[in-house]
Amino acid sequence: MQLVSKLFSELSTDELFAIMRTRVDVFVVEQQCPYPELDNVDCMADTAHLYWLNGQQLGAYARCYNKNAQYSAIGRVLVEQSQRGKGLAPLLVNEAIQLCFKQWPDKDIHIGAQTYLLGFYQSLGFQCTGEVYLEDGIEHQDMILINRSM
Repeated sequence: MQLVSKLFSELSTDELFAIMRTRVDVFVVEQQCPYPELDNVDCMADTAHLYWLNGQQLGAYARCYNKNAQYSAIGRVLVEQSQRGKGLAPLLVNEAIQLCFKQWPDKDIHIGAQTYLLGFYQSLGFQCTGEVYLEDGIEHQDMILINRSM
């Protein structure tokens, strides 16, 4: 799997369409969660879109962005349904972690993880913080990965 990282302004229309379509397919249709999937974070100047295209189909995706003064963030993490079970998720998230630490070396990483994935993210070093909460009808847990190189 060869992951590509591009800023919003660098994405071709075909790449952008594949990202938007697959995100809606996974987060809105598959998870039966009607909400505004596309937001202004997508087009922020320093948001990195990390993805793998399998032909014209998006196989895996995550976005990395500057959340606030304390944290960078990883969000919208997905592996397309036909690509699941092949070990792509840890490769994708580890690459996203490295991208965040490189782009924002003075920040820890924040994620809002769906609770069924807590064990997966804990295996990558993330720690739970705060209480479980509902976001768009799905249980989430905030998690932090401490940047040990600071």
